[in-house]
Amino acid sequence: MLVLAKSQGVIQERLTGELAEVEARFAGELASDLSCVNELVTHVERYRGKMLRPTLVLLTAMATDPAGRLSVTDPHRVVATVFEMVHMATLVHDDILDEAEMRRRGATINHLAGNEAAVMLGDYLISHAYHLCSGLARPTVSTAIADATNTVCEGELLQLANRNNWALDEATYFEIIRRKTASLCGTCCRVAAALHEASPDAERALHDYGEKLGIAFQIVDDLLDLTGDEQAVGKTLGRDLEKGKLTLPLIRFLTEAEPAARREALALLADRGEEEGAAPTAGGGLIRDRLLATDAVETARRRAGELIDEAKAGLLTHLPDSPARSLMLEMADAVLTRRF
Repeated sequence: MLVLAKSQGVIQERLTGELAEVEARFAGELASDLSCVNELVTHVERYRGKMLRPTLVLLTAMATDPAGRLSVTDPHRVVATVFEMVHMATLVHDDILDEAEMRRRGATINHLAGNEAAVMLGDYLISHAYHLCSGLARPTVSTAIADATNTVCEGELLQLANRNNWALDEATYFEIIRRKTASLCGTCCRVAAALHEASPDAERALHDYGEKLGIAFQIVDDLLDLTGDEQAVGKTLGRDLEKGKLTLPLIRFLTEAEPAARREALALLADRGEEEGAAPTAGGGLIRDRLLATDAVETARRRAGELIDEAKAGLLTHLPDSPARSLMLEMADAVLTRRF
């Protein structure tokens, strides 16, 4: 959970209890009469870490309660569970695309049971997300979640279309991560606010908060893929370069490098085995070394910080002061300092 230890008291206890309720609903919805299904579901539940999306739903609910009692309604709990299921499905499918072997310090589903089982488990998570969502009384909420899920898929397809595109620009990079990561975070906040009949200004500010937090989160995630420790992060690292995915530090490096350095970098990126489409190996490692010798990583980190500042400013302007708002501000700051 992306919160800081100093946020204690009733609000923290309430959030912890609500997240436990989301976990219970997640498990209950996915329970099957087939042991093989339950075994995979039990394993994928170990992927759960920060619970960013359910936390966004629950804290937004508390912060927008019109009665000021920091209440969470049952539809909020359902929506929080649905968003977690959609997110888990994307993780399972991402691991297939990245050929990753480790997540949360354990084997990925594709490594454990093969790509076929992983594809079907991802589909199972999506189908149950919409089964759960169908019970909501407000169809506009289900439509918003479906729209966001469509956008996530579009972002993944846009990223796939730009693999090995060493001329990728920042605008396209940001569009990819806005769609594949940030859109879901923004919708978490907007839907939660709508369930409490928040004002249009508050809804927009909360959507903006979630989206900018999501973009900053992905930038930091991309930085960890370059600079993190695999055991600390708990998943397979170095896959972005190996899969031909440009991230912000490398885009900045290629844009700002002297012509000779840029030519060398492009040659290293092209240093890949051609047999059976092998991924970059030595070239990727050398590129990482070149990047770490420049300020490209810190420049990307500063951009993430700017986005977090903008996200917080919207909350301060459009939400009343409350323990929930304070926790949301701390949560935003914690995105920048995370190491896993």
